[in-house]
Amino acid sequence: MLKQRVITAVILAAVFFAALFALPPAYFAALTLVALMTAVYEWAKLAGLQAAASLGAAGGALLLGGALLLATGFSAARGFPEAPVLALCGAASAFWIVVAPLWLFRGWPTRHPAGMTALGVIAVLALWMAMVQLQARSPWLLLAVMMVVWIADTAAYFAGRKFGRRKLAPTISPGKSWEGVYGGLLCVFAYAMLLLLLSPLAAHATLSRPLVAAFALILALVSVIGDLFESWLKRQAGVKDSGTTLPGHGGVLDRIDALLPTLPLATLFIALLSY
Repeated sequence: MLKQRVITAVILAAVFFAALFALPPAYFAALTLVALMTAVYEWAKLAGLQAAASLGAAGGALLLGGALLLATGFSAARGFPEAPVLALCGAASAFWIVVAPLWLFRGWPTRHPAGMTALGVIAVLALWMAMVQLQARSPWLLLAVMMVVWIADTAAYFAGRKFGRRKLAPTISPGKSWEGVYGGLLCVFAYAMLLLLLSPLAAHATLSRPLVAAFALILALVSVIGDLFESWLKRQAGVKDSGTTLPGHGGVLDRIDALLPTLPLATLFIALLSY
């Protein structure tokens, strides 16, 4: 199992980095749109749709994403115009920051096929738009934001295994602990400080270190919400993984759950800084 996980991870990393740095924004947008439709399919099945209907939902989301590329004035130089970015990423961020925590706290059911599938389409398309927008600005910018999630997740895993005592959400994801969250936040804070010292961000006088550090911590926190929400979807559906697309890793949705809230929120933040 470990060998399978490592092989899959290496292949995924190679494909992703090649696409991130070698493809122009339009091709990157097309490739990631197709890849992320697997996550829509998996979300729809977790929500209660049958396989054929889930495939139809993914196809509909693909057409909607293509329409966004063709009809909004997407350009290789600047990506999407501000209006659709603010609308879609804003709607997704509002859900993840306001609605999703309340949803998890109340333990609301997720087995409502039509409504939950529509929610999944919006969430995945917002993630896709955010990825494309950040890559169009700079591949390094997208990578820097994604690193926040990867560092938080990895640090939380090891800190939780070593120090975990108090369960974060035992009825949703019993393996997660508050100590793991604190370990993730600590490592993300260190990463933000290092990024400010070593990257071109240090040259931007308008970016204060406390602001960047605070926002990195906010992104780390909302990544936990994305992770927990997908865990709640799976628990309600009675499955361990969202799918079997990635050998040793489960489904695509399992790998992007923490990115769903973070990238749209980061895109909004960066757009506001650009005003």
